[in-house]
Amino acid sequence: IFDVSDVAIKLEHNSINYPQLLFEAKLLKSIPGTGIPQMHWFGIAGEYNAMVMELLGQNLEDLFNFCTRNFTLKTLLLIAIHLIERIKHVHENHYVHRDIKPENFLVGKGQTEQTIYIIDFGLAKRYRDEHTRIHIPLKENRNLTGTARYASCNAHNGLEQSRRDDLESIGYVLLYLIRGSLPWQGLKCKDKAEKYQKIKEMKMSYTPEKLCQGLPVEFAKYIEYVKKLSFEEEPEYKKYISLFSDLLKAKDYENDYLYDWITVKNNTRVLKEASIC
Repeated sequence: IFDVSDVAIKLEHNSINYPQLLFEAKLLKSIPGTGIPQMHWFGIAGEYNAMVMELLGQNLEDLFNFCTRNFTLKTLLLIAIHLIERIKHVHENHYVHRDIKPENFLVGKGQTEQTIYIIDFGLAKRYRDEHTRIHIPLKENRNLTGTARYASCNAHNGLEQSRRDDLESIGYVLLYLIRGSLPWQGLKCKDKAEKYQKIKEMKMSYTPEKLCQGLPVEFAKYIEYVKKLSFEEEPEYKKYISLFSDLLKAKDYENDYLYDWITVKNNTRVLKEASIC
């Protein structure tokens, strides 16, 4: 039993050719943990498959806009640590997400407002057997799965995605959130195929140093590390997290998870209270 005011309901018409909701519901139930939304119920409601899950707050894209598309370095570093921790948990449970983007990371509500959650596992895929830990084979000529803006170079090249691809996509999300845009946005193309080709060419032409020019070297190092990973290689999550946590300490920022949006909301609340007085 649950209060409908405290849950989110995701619907999927049962006539669609490639239903994903049952898969997502099973996945969520199999990988509980910090930053993974709780799945309460899955079933059929009339013409729809329905999943009832924990109600969360806004996503990173909305919060970026709320903060006038300007995050401080402290907030970016806190986000980086959380995002890598989330995808590490997903990977440890034998899945790759395959659609990393700001809209798929939401903050919690109430007591969990300082936690960033990862959502939308409809495109996720098991990359290894949970018992034998045998990795799926590398296949070529795959269609691009996910969001082109944040997709890895290997995904653009038609290679089967693995852990390295989620991590590369996180790098592009961080760069988007610190710069406000990525170099391959806003391209004028006649169709989707041309757009994807141009995005791929631009991504392939940028070195980590060029892509992260003007930013702390840790961002370029992160991109360099994850792009060098081989298909089946175990990522060094601890090293990636340390890049950003060490920079957090070097800048004398407190690891208090007071993100910019929380500060803005608190300041707004104080101003409203002052105006009432």
